[in-house]
Amino acid sequence: MTTLKRLAQPRWILGIGILIVLAVNLFPFYWMVLTSVKPGTELFSNPPRFFTTAPDFGAYGRLLESTGFLTFAKNSLIISTGATLLSIAVSAMAAYGLTRFRFPGSRAFTTAILYAYTFAPIVVVVPLYGLFRDMGLINTYAGMILAYASFGVPFSMWLLRPFFNAIPKELEEAAFLDGANRVKSAWYVILPQATPGIIAVSVFTFLLAWEDYLFARVLITDTNMKTLPVALHDLQNASLQDWPLLMAAAALVSLPVLLAFLYLQKYLIAGWGAGAIK
Repeated sequence: MTTLKRLAQPRWILGIGILIVLAVNLFPFYWMVLTSVKPGTELFSNPPRFFTTAPDFGAYGRLLESTGFLTFAKNSLIISTGATLLSIAVSAMAAYGLTRFRFPGSRAFTTAILYAYTFAPIVVVVPLYGLFRDMGLINTYAGMILAYASFGVPFSMWLLRPFFNAIPKELEEAAFLDGANRVKSAWYVILPQATPGIIAVSVFTFLLAWEDYLFARVLITDTNMKTLPVALHDLQNASLQDWPLLMAAAALVSLPVLLAFLYLQKYLIAGWGAGAIK
């Protein structure tokens, strides 16, 4: 009995530790949502109130009706989705090629691609602006998609290499014997096997574009082309005293990320775990 108590005690300690970590990390999100629905009389109450009995959702109505939030959300969604699709298409083909076709300097090339990701965005944003200005890509979806894909491809390719490398080549050889060519074998045999990794990389690329402020601020000057991070920053400058409005905007910006994580978490765990092991 004493032995069982000794074995159970560390589990209780671990459980309490996990609850404390969750509380510390989730409390800012809870306070953000709570502030967005607090009535004005409770915003600066002393002591602060951690609950409200009279939630007021008027801030969400004001946000959707008077700030152009839906337009900015549409811009962010188009740009983030486009950058994700382009990044996955390029990085998947590159990772497949590097694992199936050997050539002199392939390892050095792969390492150099990863080093390209280590450059801070602030280093390249100015020359990128000059290049896009000359090409007429300022204030365009295409320009923003290319900008985010340029940062998403190197890291995505590096993460996808272990997945393609771990897929047995015998599967492709069997497809070749059945009459499939290289394209069909890659599409119908290899890509389904690498689905967890592709989903994990897709989430990474989507978040990179969804949350970025620097590129959107520099490469977008048209108000109607703003993305959510830029719009949220401008809203803060214009509405310093309207905290429910700001917190409502922050909550809606965070909502798609939260829903995507909850829906795709099993793929993310499988993807990151497999990539780390292999």
